[in-house]
Amino acid sequence: MGKRSRQRQKNQTAGRDSRDNAVRFGWGAGYADIVKENKLFEHYYKEQGLVPDGEFEQFMEALREPLPATIRITGYKSHAKEILHCLKEKYFKDIQELEIDGQKIEAPQALSWYPDEQAWHTNMSRKIIRKSPLLEKFHQFLVSETESGNISRQEAVSMIPPLLLKIEPHHKILDMCAAPGSKTAQLIEMLHSDMDVPFPEGFVIANDVDNKRCYLLVHQAKRLNSPCIMVVNHDASCIPTLQIDSDGKKDILFYDRILCDVPCSGDGTMRKNIDVWKKWTTSNSLHLHGLQLRIAVRGVEQLAVGGRMVYSTCSLNPIEDEAVIAALLEKSEGALELADCSADLPGLKWMPGVTSWKLMTKEGQWFSDWSEVPSSRHTQIRPTMFPPKDPEKLASMHLERCMRILPHHQNTGGFFVAVLEKKSLMPWNKRYPKTLPASQRAPKGASLTQEATAKQDGVCGPPPLKKMRLFGYKEDPFVFLTEDDPVFTTIQSFYDLSPGFPKLNVLTRTHEGKKRHLYMVSKELRNVLLNNSERMKVINTGVKVWSRNSDGEEFGCAFRLAQEGIYTLQPYIRSRIIRVSVEDIKVLLTQENPFLSKLEDDAHAQAKKLGMGSIVLKYIPNPNNPAEPQCPIQLCGWRGKTSIRAFVPRNERFHYLRMLGVEVFRDKQGLGQKRRDGDKEGKEEVADEVEKEEEGAAENEEDLDLENANENGSSEPKTDSGNQGTSS
Repeated sequence: MGKRSRQRQKNQTAGRDSRDNAVRFGWGAGYADIVKENKLFEHYYKEQGLVPDGEFEQFMEALREPLPATIRITGYKSHAKEILHCLKEKYFKDIQELEIDGQKIEAPQALSWYPDEQAWHTNMSRKIIRKSPLLEKFHQFLVSETESGNISRQEAVSMIPPLLLKIEPHHKILDMCAAPGSKTAQLIEMLHSDMDVPFPEGFVIANDVDNKRCYLLVHQAKRLNSPCIMVVNHDASCIPTLQIDSDGKKDILFYDRILCDVPCSGDGTMRKNIDVWKKWTTSNSLHLHGLQLRIAVRGVEQLAVGGRMVYSTCSLNPIEDEAVIAALLEKSEGALELADCSADLPGLKWMPGVTSWKLMTKEGQWFSDWSEVPSSRHTQIRPTMFPPKDPEKLASMHLERCMRILPHHQNTGGFFVAVLEKKSLMPWNKRYPKTLPASQRAPKGASLTQEATAKQDGVCGPPPLKKMRLFGYKEDPFVFLTEDDPVFTTIQSFYDLSPGFPKLNVLTRTHEGKKRHLYMVSKELRNVLLNNSERMKVINTGVKVWSRNSDGEEFGCAFRLAQEGIYTLQPYIRSRIIRVSVEDIKVLLTQENPFLSKLEDDAHAQAKKLGMGSIVLKYIPNPNNPAEPQCPIQLCGWRGKTSIRAFVPRNERFHYLRMLGVEVFRDKQGLGQKRRDGDKEGKEEVADEVEKEEEGAAENEEDLDLENANENGSSEPKTDSGNQGTSS
């Protein structure tokens, strides 16, 4: 890697670190020892005039206050509704009546602008939480549900960009600077807005420049168990152009939606990222502006005509915000337009973008125009950092359509967001290869003069297709199975897969030896993977659907179902399904290996008809009984000789129990406790189960002890140890 590339990567990573901290979750912890003062910062923002008259003191006071904790309910629609119901009925109601030291606790509030009450904020501090067992239980609920991916601890303003993208299930989406992944998770959820469609046509390609942070991204994305996400590792400013097969011909992949949440100085995160107070200087934004513009340019190059790109930063600085947008609009020569989003998020307070700003050096010297900048500073200060001079051109840009969120208006962090729509090809991209889809080709005789101009401006055009030098950890290969792969023979008959099952979408992570885990991706992502193996560095993709049992053949199939992929796979499975009730699930999730007779009559009768081996335990909601969960639940299980068990990772186990009305919590000594009203036996069994979990048993389904037959008489599968197929 050359010196410039290394520096670019360093800048990108450094710029992202402030945002990484901004995503971390804390209960308003105090930082009394850090002096929240920065005279240069105050002077700079007073001069820029971004804060309305008379509000500057409020603005500064808000920045000194701890940020309220905000949570977002994640997951797909019907499940998210159940979690919301659980939060409102079990936790928020109790908190509303609570007083500590004579003071009434402020109940959590839904963010007024986030759809369907799926995002909440609270001002409770750690100190308050420690004083109340009720709040401690609420806190444990949040921690546990976060670990299982059902709640995301995400800053309120960070939730805005995905909402403004207006995602639909068929959209091809690129998230250019995606780590740590909370916004990526939102994008995936929107793709899966219809839970009955296991494979939406769209997908998310989530990229980050930092190899290590890509694994954080994998961890976030994997919790959503989607076959439509791929994590890749590239410098966003020259992310490669990908190809796909379209009706037997090679086409360029253009994205319908792009999230361009660039590295930034992060001064909007001061309430949480306390270091910014002492580290803030104007040179941070001057160093990042060029990189931000290159990333944004690369984004719009890859955007489909008619597509939408959201550019966002957690910085309030116009050099990183309006200056980048203005430069982008100027270079686009009418190909891009700022969208008017004023009606898109009713309830959100924001300031319109500004049309004039100044530039200040760290020594305090101001410049209002490029002509004032001495030549000795031309390497640090660029013409694109200043507002356009021509008033007519400036007016036509509609920079007021940009949105700046100020911390004191709604008790949030600071943020900037702009939505761009692509009306035609970028001028320097008129000369496209023949593989360009006809709909995207330039008309014959179109001007090609812009290409040279763009190169002179230092704009990164499409990178040359040379063989990449891969860096970071070596990844296992992605190997797709063929339709006649012998693996399918027993799987097909054992699970009675429907004729529509997409065998070609199944992949493994090894060329040699036995296949340990089988994964599935959507048809569209398969197309991307097969056509770009030399162009891109894929960190992870696909959702695990089957895992090998070392002696599974004796039960009729060498592969057992994996919980991660059950919602993707189940629509194609026509046998090995037991329909269960709420009471059955309680038994299966609170007892280690219950006898078949512990199930209710209906499930017991179904189980008796099945041979030993892997099964699906399926709960279908009854709309006539609103007291029970109104979302479908599907669990992987194992039918033994005389017993039955669920193969569900610990956190998911806790999650489903809560959905069924079973309270799950740990006492302060760390001993596990679960409680079910009026059921002493259940109480003891659950407590035992949690204590085992505390000792490290069953961290996930790979760790469950499957090798020993249980005294109940179950004969269970052995699993190969190791986790070759995953990379988190």
